[in-house]
Amino acid sequence: MREVNVSKITDAVKQLCIETNRILPADLEETICKACKTETNDTGKAILNDLCRNMDAAREMQIPICQDTGMAVVFVEVGQDVHFIGGDFEQAIHEGVRQGYVEGLLRLSVVGDPLERKNTNDNTPAVIHTRIVQGDKVELMVAPKGFGSENMSRIKTIATRDLNKSVQNGGCGECQTSCQSACKTSCGVANQPCEKQ
Repeated sequence: MREVNVSKITDAVKQLCIETNRILPADLEETICKACKTETNDTGKAILNDLCRNMDAAREMQIPICQDTGMAVVFVEVGQDVHFIGGDFEQAIHEGVRQGYVEGLLRLSVVGDPLERKNTNDNTPAVIHTRIVQGDKVELMVAPKGFGSENMSRIKTIATRDLNKSVQNGGCGECQTSCQSACKTSCGVANQPCEKQ
């Protein structure tokens, strides 16, 4: 049985929260930069150039690649021969997220109660996925999940498959207020113009 102090978990999660928001994996960055050189569409090339400049700026200034640093999703593989000491395992992960987001100057966007919409001001709680595996090691991976769609989305049911008729009856009405609404997405996916513009 291998003993692991939970303070090591906190330290590792803190560092991962900061690094995953500031540095893309090398293979992904390389792919984006290669695509920038080979892209023939002017708009596509401009977007890829922006991404490359943004990655460089994030590295040089030690800031996040994207302002939407989202919610920390932590994937953990715990060896069945590991025994945690020094505190609570899940609380150690939450503390690592708190330290990483606060000290790393990452955007704090998690709310404690979705109905009250009150920010926790430390980006906790994290979403934790734990797997028990063979061995005596602990592996951690932090994946920041952006909040754009959660912050702006609503789901409404359009009563009919006929979009024109639905819009005449009021439709969902969200196309006018949010470009990320379910109605606009549905219209776009169906390759039909939004009739309520």
